[in-house]
Amino acid sequence: MNLGAVLADDSGQGLGEYGLILGLIAVVCVAVLVLVGSNLAKILTKVGTVL
Repeated sequence: MNLGAVLADDSGQGLGEYGLILGLIAVVCVAVLVLVGSNLAKILTKVGTVL
């Protein structure tokens, strides 16, 4: 197999792209939890005291 054929083979690119998308989704989820976490804890505490 020559170098041109190796470079033209793009069969593994889909998996890499899915990995990047999954990583981006994970970063967004962590950021949302960090930003909303304290407010969510306050809401759950209020619900717990009412119950």
